[in-house]
Amino acid sequence: MNAFVDALVVLSVVVGLALAPRAAARRPGPSGGRTARPALSPLAVLAVVTGLVYVNQVLFTVYVLRVHGGDPSFVARYLPEGWFDLASGSAVLCGLADGFPTPGLLAPSVLRVQAFLELPFVLSAFATVVRWLDAGLYRGIARSALLPLASLSYTAVFCLVEWGLRNPYTVDDIVVRGVSAVLTPCLLRWLAARDTGASRTPASVPGLLVFIGSLGALGALVLVVYDTALLYNLGRVAERLPVAAVAVVALAGLRRAAARLPDPVAPGPTLTFALHALRHWLALFFLPALAIRYGVMFGTPQLAAAAGVAVAVAATVLAWREAAPDAKRLGLAVLAAACAARAATWATPASYYEVTLLAAMAAFLVTGVVVGGLVDALSRQSAVTPQ
Repeated sequence: MNAFVDALVVLSVVVGLALAPRAAARRPGPSGGRTARPALSPLAVLAVVTGLVYVNQVLFTVYVLRVHGGDPSFVARYLPEGWFDLASGSAVLCGLADGFPTPGLLAPSVLRVQAFLELPFVLSAFATVVRWLDAGLYRGIARSALLPLASLSYTAVFCLVEWGLRNPYTVDDIVVRGVSAVLTPCLLRWLAARDTGASRTPASVPGLLVFIGSLGALGALVLVVYDTALLYNLGRVAERLPVAAVAVVALAGLRRAAARLPDPVAPGPTLTFALHALRHWLALFFLPALAIRYGVMFGTPQLAAAAGVAVAVAATVLAWREAAPDAKRLGLAVLAAACAARAATWATPASYYEVTLLAAMAAFLVTGVVVGGLVDALSRQSAVTPQ
């Protein structure tokens, strides 16, 4: 399986590098114009899918309690450790299980339903971040070949992992994932075509920090869902609930603040470069994101890391062409950001590697934006100070 995952990492990066720059190019407004009826945002889709994931977890728990006497070993023996920490001691779930009329009908809650929901969960989360940064970029990606190809790439990764962890449900899961791979990009493309938003993160310290904070809060929520629901660990919900609550409150406040941010009168070159780099990175990373993520665990980690670096370098080069900042000032911001990211990796407790990665990325971006804003301000001040 490692060779197939590695091949998918390379292919996804190469195709992404070829297609993403065109998708990231400036696009006109939404095709529906002012008369278009509003559609669900990708964040709303993500919320609905997340709710369905947790409903399935409840039904799965009912199924295990009634049909398997509360013992998930019938499926757990096929999967790695860290799965199936059930909330079988919950009085509410036990009461629901006792009163459920036909628990045998809940058999599809074992892996099959989740196999359908994982792709819309991942794609809508990524689309949400892209739309926060630039609604035009979101529509550009949705109208391009990147969306169906990303659906194909993500599904291929999921299916390779399924095959590597073969069990009695594998064939059903692969078929279900194939159906989801067709329907999900159609839904997101349809929603994007009806999107009337014109939001764009301003190239300012407040604007970029609000975006980074939103990204961090959403990332925390995604990790909570991954840990408690996608791994069938409903028994961990109470433990993770404080983290989720703080992330939800923070996200609500940040998105409210984002709607009120003014555009800077004269954005500095360093922050302008940072905004362009983020745009290009999101477009370039959209296609190979899941292949690189799973390449760390099921492929060659060094190759996955090299692929991630290649995407970042390409985004930097493309951003430099659009907004070339002063190299010394940019170098200072990058150096400070790299030191902050390294410190974050040391300070983050051992957990899922995604937690460390999220902390390091947040530290890198926040420090880079703050230092970039300072050097832009100092440059502006020195330009107007009489000699």
